[in-house]
Amino acid sequence: MKDTPLTIAGRIFQSRLLLGTGKFPSNEALRQSLLLSEAEIVTVAVRRMDLNSTMENVFDAIDRSKYLLLPNTSGARTAEEAVRIARLARAAGGGNWVKLEVTPEPNYLLPDPIETLKAAELLVKDGFVVLPYINADPVLAKRLEEAGAATVMPLGSPIGSHRGIRTREAIEIIIEQSHIPVIVDAGLGAPSHAAEAMEMGADAVLVNTAIAIAPDPAQMALAFKLAVQAGRKAYEVGLQSPRKYASASSPLTGFLR
Repeated sequence: MKDTPLTIAGRIFQSRLLLGTGKFPSNEALRQSLLLSEAEIVTVAVRRMDLNSTMENVFDAIDRSKYLLLPNTSGARTAEEAVRIARLARAAGGGNWVKLEVTPEPNYLLPDPIETLKAAELLVKDGFVVLPYINADPVLAKRLEEAGAATVMPLGSPIGSHRGIRTREAIEIIIEQSHIPVIVDAGLGAPSHAAEAMEMGADAVLVNTAIAIAPDPAQMALAFKLAVQAGRKAYEVGLQSPRKYASASSPLTGFLR
């Protein structure tokens, strides 16, 4: 079976692993992680895009000819702040793609659904390709799709928590109802979590902390790449439903007769 590639806003991507750029120990570690992950979309917090600095910053590690830069509005607490950050990124050469994040609560960094929808509507009207980070809320996901969002990005669990997919049932509903790509974002702490998301039918995953703080970020990036590929392949082929009782893998008919 041949898989159809990931398509967002009419643009085709071969990789289903998106990579965040925060917390890496060095730009070289980031470069090597990007290389081994084979990611094509890289998200960068706008507050780290200091294009006027004479020092090396995370922006320098990203080859714009190889990767789609996805500025994010991390740190925004309201729709107005998110829109302002997105426009600043575009003016600084970041393009018109944006990962929308509106997280007013500092301890759990949960996205504000009302402000996120408001910001998405404003940004879409302003010509942005909007990829919103949201709680795993099927109703909100549909509202964002209707507003013109290019994807929805429900969380598996809180950002940086490494708890995996704690919102499975809701994400399954979002996947079932969506006509735009569903990218599971946040809380994926192990390659197995990424594989689980892909087995569920998610179109892609975004991973940052689990790779960035690993003892060897590049090798962890490779592990996530392979997990994403394995999970997607399993989804394509079709997984069997769990059974209550055992079922022999070898037929017993005529056994030792």
